[in-house]
Amino acid sequence: MTTVPVHGARGVVTPPVHRASPLRAALALEARAESAVKVFLERWSIPALRVALGLVFLVFGVLKFFPGLSPIEALVARTWDALSFGVITGYPALAITAAMETLVGVLLAAGVFQRFALALLAVTFVGILSPLVFFTGDLFVPGPTLTAQYILKDVVLVAAALVVASRALRSAPRQS
Repeated sequence: MTTVPVHGARGVVTPPVHRASPLRAALALEARAESAVKVFLERWSIPALRVALGLVFLVFGVLKFFPGLSPIEALVARTWDALSFGVITGYPALAITAAMETLVGVLLAAGVFQRFALALLAVTFVGILSPLVFFTGDLFVPGPTLTAQYILKDVVLVAAALVVASRALRSAPRQS
């Protein structure tokens, strides 16, 4: 393509105006859209994950307050029995678990006392994942039972909690 210089005011040569190709315009639009999505995700993805994690724990915690609604009531009681060396068993074990999970859920969903909620969640995860150690033989006969699968999916919740914790701890004020 041959361009002819255009003389502007006072004899200055100005470069010719090139029209952007449709491909170049589309790529520029895509780059702007991607940038907008990135800004949106940086702002809202972790808070959304925190609220979702909170709602999951809230729902599963509340279920445990009502005998017969949670499919893992017996496992919760057995786990507390093992963790507490027989001191906490039965419905008290279920009620403590329900209270812990519900409190974690409310605090995370509301976005308040996040450091406390995450510390309590870490304690809760010890109980949630303990059956994999204590009752391995019962959970994997010969492959993972439905209960084992129920527990194993909590690995995703642990990862989600780690992401939420990274944001909560990054934004927390430092104590001197």
